[in-house]
Amino acid sequence: MWLAKVIVSLKPVVNDPPGITIHGALRTLGFTGVQSVRSGKYFEIRLDADDEAAARQQIDAMCKQLLTNPVIEEYRFTVEHA
Repeated sequence: MWLAKVIVSLKPVVNDPPGITIHGALRTLGFTGVQSVRSGKYFEIRLDADDEAAARQQIDAMCKQLLTNPVIEEYRFTVEHA
């Protein structure tokens, strides 16, 4: 059993309205040191695979086929024993 932790974020050139809104709200709450905020998604996926390489291959395919929009998003992940 493997545990993958996947982080999906907008590409740097893509406008991030939720991040802009959160940034403004944080500044309103007095967190004036916050320079910028980028929003994203986080997934934890448990899966059966023969080895780490097979688990990584499956997670990469999941990211490309469903979890991200490759036009505007990028992703990174880690895989560890669950």
